Amino acid sequence: MEQKDSTRSTRNKRADFLTRFKGIKYDYWLIAILILAAFLYAWNIWEAGEANNFYTAAIVSMTKSFKNFWYASFDPAGFITVDKPPVALWFMTISAKIFGVHGWSVVLPSILFGIGSVYLIYNLVHKRFGKIPARLAALFMTLTPIVVADSRTNNMDATLVFFLLLSVYFVQKAVLKGQQRYLWIGFALMGVSFNVKMLQAFMILPALYLYYWIATNINWKKKLIHLSIATVFLAIFTLIWPLSVDMTNSANRPYEGGSETNSALELAFGYNGTQRLLGQTTGTGGAFPGMGNSSKKSSKSNTPPGGTKAKSSENAPTPPSGSKKTGAPAVPGGNSKKGNPGTGGAGGGAFNIGTAGPLRLFQKELGPQISWLLIISLLGLISSYFYYRGSKMKRWYSLTPQRKELWLWTGWLVPVFGFFSVASFFHPYYTIMLAPAISVLAGIGIFTMIKQWKDKTGLSMLLPISILATTALQSWYIYDDYKVLAWVLLALGIIISIPLFILPWISSKLKIGKPLTTASVILVMLAPTWWSLTPTIAGSSDGIPSAGPSLLSSGGMGSGGVGSGSVDNTLLSYLEKHQGSAEYLFATDDSSTAAPYIIKTGKAVMAMGGFNGTDKAITLKQFKKLVKEGKIKYYYAAGKTGSSNSEIVNWIKKNAKKVTLKNSETSAVSSITTSTKTKSSSNPPSAPSGANPGQQGTPPSGGNAPEGMKKPSGSKKMKKPSKKPSGTNAPGGMSEGGGPGQSGTLYDLSSIYD
Repeated sequence: MEQKDSTRSTRNKRADFLTRFKGIKYDYWLIAILILAAFLYAWNIWEAGEANNFYTAAIVSMTKSFKNFWYASFDPAGFITVDKPPVALWFMTISAKIFGVHGWSVVLPSILFGIGSVYLIYNLVHKRFGKIPARLAALFMTLTPIVVADSRTNNMDATLVFFLLLSVYFVQKAVLKGQQRYLWIGFALMGVSFNVKMLQAFMILPALYLYYWIATNINWKKKLIHLSIATVFLAIFTLIWPLSVDMTNSANRPYEGGSETNSALELAFGYNGTQRLLGQTTGTGGAFPGMGNSSKKSSKSNTPPGGTKAKSSENAPTPPSGSKKTGAPAVPGGNSKKGNPGTGGAGGGAFNIGTAGPLRLFQKELGPQISWLLIISLLGLISSYFYYRGSKMKRWYSLTPQRKELWLWTGWLVPVFGFFSVASFFHPYYTIMLAPAISVLAGIGIFTMIKQWKDKTGLSMLLPISILATTALQSWYIYDDYKVLAWVLLALGIIISIPLFILPWISSKLKIGKPLTTASVILVMLAPTWWSLTPTIAGSSDGIPSAGPSLLSSGGMGSGGVGSGSVDNTLLSYLEKHQGSAEYLFATDDSSTAAPYIIKTGKAVMAMGGFNGTDKAITLKQFKKLVKEGKIKYYYAAGKTGSSNSEIVNWIKKNAKKVTLKNSETSAVSSITTSTKTKSSSNPPSAPSGANPGQQGTPPSGGNAPEGMKKPSGSKKMKKPSKKPSGTNAPGGMSEGGGPGQSGTLYDLSSIYD
C-alpha cells in the first residue's frame, strides 16, 4: 500500500513538473539576442593565441598549487602576484584546469559572463517595464562595442559587470519579494565584485543603498536595520580575501604585485583606488607615459594624452612593448587611418582617454567604444521619468515603482560617468562599467519616447531630437574611417527626423508611425553594430581590448598582453639545458618579459619588478641569498628601462658573466649578448604594435606542463599560427623602441659564487 502511494506521489510530481515546464513562456526575441551575443563574444575566439599573456601566465601558475590559486600568483614559484584580486582568475583557472591552457579556454568564462550580463539586463528591466524595453536594453548591451571587446579577453571587466548586475538582481528581488535574505545575498555579491577589481566595483554601491531605501515599503527604522545587516555581509565578503593576505606572514606568500607595502588593502585603496582617480603612481613614484588628461594640443599630436611624464627616467615604468620612448604606448588596432590618436578604430591608445571634463565620454578617444547611445540614454531618462509619473500622482516628483527603478540606473550612471569625466588614469576599455546603465536607460527611454511621440504629449519632440543628435554624433565618430558613409548616415538622420518633427501636428492617426519609428531605431544601431562586429571578424582577444575598423585594417592584430613579449627559442633551449636544479628558469625585470616563457614551459620565471618593473618585491640581500643557494642561475636583461631593482641589476652587471648564444650552439661563451632575430634579414618589418606573442618556434623539449592538464605549448590551438601578424622573435619581448635589431643580455649568476 505504501509502495503504491509512493508511486502515485512520484507520478503526480512528474505531472506537476511537466505542466509547469509546458507552461513556461519563452521570449524568442530574447533567445535570438542571446544567440547574437554568443556569436559576437565567442566566434573566432580560437584565434585568441595567449589572450592577455600577463593573466594567462598567472592562470598557468595558479593551476600548479592551491597557494598560487588563492593568492593569484603570477609565477609558478609563488614569488609575486598579479596586480588585481583573484576572483575572475579563479574562474579562468578552473576552465584551464578542465580544458587545458588555450587562448579560448582562459577566455571562456568572460564569454559566458558577457552572455549572462545580457540576460540579467533583460530580467532586471522586464520585471517593471515589460518585454519591449527589456529586449531593447538587452540588444543595446549586446551591441555595445566595448562589451564585445571585453567579453573576448581574459581581463576582469566582463566578470566584474556580471557580478555587479547579479548583485543588483538580488537587491531588486529583495524589494519585489520583501525578503531580507536576498538583500544580504546582493550585498555579499557586491563584496565578491570588490575582489574582482577592487574599488571600481564600489562606484555603484551608493545606487544599491539609495534604491533599497526608496523602493521598499517598510518604515525607516526597518530599512536602517536591513541595510546595516547587509553592510555587515558586504564587509565580510569584501575583506575576507585581502585580510587573509595581509594577515599571512609575507615569507609564506607571494609579494602583492602593484602595492608599495606588500599589502592587499593598500593595493585596493592605493594603486587600484585613489591613484586611478588622481593619476597613477607606482611604488617608485613613476607614472605611465601617456596617462592623465590630454590637452587640446596633445590630442592633436602623437604626444601621449595629458603629456604626463614620469618623475624621473630612472623611476618611470617601462612602457608597454611596442611603444616609442617618447610616444604613447602601443595599443591593439592602433590609431585611425589618418594617424590621429583616439580617432576611428580601436580606441586610440592604451592610455588615450581624452580631455578631462563633462564631455570627455563624447570625445573620439572614448566615444566609439561606449557612447553611441549616450544621448538617447540621457534624453530617455527625462522621457521615462515623466512617462511613468502615474495617473494618481500628487506631485511631479512622486515615486512610482518604475521611477524607483530609474533612480537605480541613474545611481549607476552618474558616479561612473563622473569618475570617467575627471579621472587621471584608466584604460578606455574600463568604460564597460557604463554599458549596463546606458543600455537600460536607452532601452526604456526610446520605448517611452516613441509612446510619447505617438500620444503627442508635451515631450513628443524628444524622439526626433534624440535621433537627430545621435546620428550627428555617430557620423562624427565614423568620419575618420568612412567619410562618405558618415555623410550618408547624417543625411538619413535628417530625413527621418523631419517627419518625426512634423507628423504629430499634421496627422491624427500616424499610419506610418510604426515603420518610421522602427526605422529610426535601426538607423541609430547601424554604426555601433558594425563597430561591435569588428573584434569578432578580426578574431581579436587583446590585452587592451577595443573595437573599430582599424582592427580589420591591421589584420586583427592585438596585444597578447600589455607588453606582448615573445619567446626566443635559442635562449629558451639554452636555459632549459642549463637550468639544472635551479627553482627559476631565469630572473628578469618585469612580467611582459617573463609571461611568454611561463606560458610556454610552465616553469617559474622571476619578474623582480612585477607588472611594469617598478615593484620593490625583492631586496639585493634576498636576491643574493637565492643566487648563493642555486635557486636562480640566470638573469635576462631585456633592454628595457625603468626598473626599480637598479641595485640588483648593477650588482649583476658588475659580478656576473654575460652569455653568448648562437642558434647552432648549446654551450656558453663569455662576454657576448643575445640578439633579437627577425624572420627576414633584409628590410625587416617593424613589429606591429601589440602583436600576438609566443607564436614563433616549436615547443621546447622537456618543458613541464601544468600538473593535471595539457602542456600549454603542446596545445594545437596554442601552436596554430594566428591570422594576426606575429611579433618579432625577441627574447622576452622587444625593448623600448619596439623594433627589430634590439638586443637583450643573458647573465650567468652561478659564476659569482664559483
